[in-house]
Amino acid sequence: MVEAVLIDLLSLPANLQNNIQELLCNTLEAVEKCSSITAPFVYVMCCQRQGHERNGKQESLLAALRDFQSLKKRLEVVHAMTTAAALYTIKQSLDEKDLSIIKVILPTLRKDLMKVYIDILFTPVYKFEFEDLQVASDCKNLQTAEPRSEEQMLPTQDVALIQSEIQMYLESLPSLKGELTILRSSLIPDDIFLHGFTTRTGGISYIPTLSSCNLFSSSKRRDPQVVVKENLRRLANAAGFNPETFHRVKIDHANAVCIMGKTEPESYDGIVTNQKGVTIAAPGADCIPVLFADPVRKACGAAHSGWKGTLLGVSMATVNAMVSEYGCNVKDIRVVLGPSVGPCCYKLPQESAKEFHRIDPKCVRLFDSASPYIDIRRATWILLESGGILPENIQDDTVTDQNQNITFCTACHPDKFYSHFRDGSNFGTQIGFISIKD
Repeated sequence: MVEAVLIDLLSLPANLQNNIQELLCNTLEAVEKCSSITAPFVYVMCCQRQGHERNGKQESLLAALRDFQSLKKRLEVVHAMTTAAALYTIKQSLDEKDLSIIKVILPTLRKDLMKVYIDILFTPVYKFEFEDLQVASDCKNLQTAEPRSEEQMLPTQDVALIQSEIQMYLESLPSLKGELTILRSSLIPDDIFLHGFTTRTGGISYIPTLSSCNLFSSSKRRDPQVVVKENLRRLANAAGFNPETFHRVKIDHANAVCIMGKTEPESYDGIVTNQKGVTIAAPGADCIPVLFADPVRKACGAAHSGWKGTLLGVSMATVNAMVSEYGCNVKDIRVVLGPSVGPCCYKLPQESAKEFHRIDPKCVRLFDSASPYIDIRRATWILLESGGILPENIQDDTVTDQNQNITFCTACHPDKFYSHFRDGSNFGTQIGFISIKD
């Protein structure tokens, strides 16, 4: 069942407002009749020219829309200067109401353009269907291109203009939840490396569990890639790295490692480099983002270590890649464990807990329960130390006497960090990043 209807009048010139009024009213009547159980939410996109007040014809149209009693509390007229601004405003309303199935009623010649906007601003969580709104065929404002078949693509220059419009709009949005904050470790020398761990503040993501500096997009979440890209741009500006040379691991919850400059694996949870100016990163939203730095050989690495990756030894796999590829001495490598779910909150089924118990009984609390508490950080520390990393070269604030400034429990600090364990499937993601300074 359609949950929302979007009627696109953004491109209509003022001289067509009277002509479209009757057709629009008929459209709304049809929406009411076809929704006998629950009327869908209706959004009407109208143009707002900069520096111009709404004219009498437009006010007349809006008054007619408000006459639909069953839609009165479900009808929203969105005025915007651009399609990007209008659609993003509507997306915020859809997300607030948790709506995903949308019918778009629009002039035929706007359909191809609208599909590009939707592909960029929405994810596969949303389902769209399209219906034609017939208008006068001589309307030059709508004739942006010749009619195309379903197989034909929008011209590249038109797609580029849409991308630019969306990017400019997102760049204009204010940061949410305060300033962008980066946590840094004194264990990694800042004269050689640029590094940090992000928190959830200072981005533009607005959905509560994603707000605000979410740095990962997927087909199962509501934050599109373009918003994540804007959050990354703001992080890059604050941290001082180039977002165009940024590389994030492709998570597989295993122990494969990518060597920058060599053939990239299809998926991997560790990444290493000795190239200057290249920023590598690992995400974490309960899983541990782990950073590695060798100030002697000037090489670095990043790893994503969840419970599966921890058991598979992804951190030592990353260390071993630095040793074999760049000639690093394991005793020179510094390792910092970033914000992640702590043993205070994290539980696993008994069978998985047994694997951590084998590493060290102290990694498991309430071992005889159905879901014991697990300390994946302690397990990571033990595996690193067993592999030759010096204990003084490992930072995990929860198992040392150092002041806690990096390894916070993500589940315990909803104001600072995202947590899959706490927030459910539509969760946000922070990252740990590192690069070698030029």
